[in-house]
Amino acid sequence: MIKPGTLILTVAARLLMPLQLLFSVFLLLRGHDEPGGGFIAGLVAAGAFALYLFAFGRRAMHAILKVSPRDLVGMGLLFGVLSTLPAWWVGDPFFTAQWWTIPIIDFKASTPLIFDIGVYLVVLGSVLTAITALIKNDHEDEPDPEETTWNP
Repeated sequence: MIKPGTLILTVAARLLMPLQLLFSVFLLLRGHDEPGGGFIAGLVAAGAFALYLFAFGRRAMHAILKVSPRDLVGMGLLFGVLSTLPAWWVGDPFFTAQWWTIPIIDFKASTPLIFDIGVYLVVLGSVLTAITALIKNDHEDEPDPEETTWNP
């Protein structure tokens, strides 16, 4: 059974969650040229939300996430499929990488980045779905205090 509200855990969750999410975005964007990418970035982000879940409970995590974890999986799969379409539009083979430069911020966007964002969302959604299902089952297994009787 998870008992949210311990002082050290709540303070750590409030301080570490933004840092973990920022680091996950760094890993996501770094993954094209060096180690990193959507999978490990999704795991780091899932760890941030799991820490928040253990500190504040399931309802607080859903309130801060604002989206069902299952919807994240669907959005990630959609991004993965959409990353294949630009190659077809220009007549290149399936999964050929396409690159675009955003002139204002001098950022190179690409179809591999879109695919990595899809992987990020799928990993984040699937890990959070599994963790929340385990937490939900744990709460269903605990006895109701009003129904339990004490037998000496």
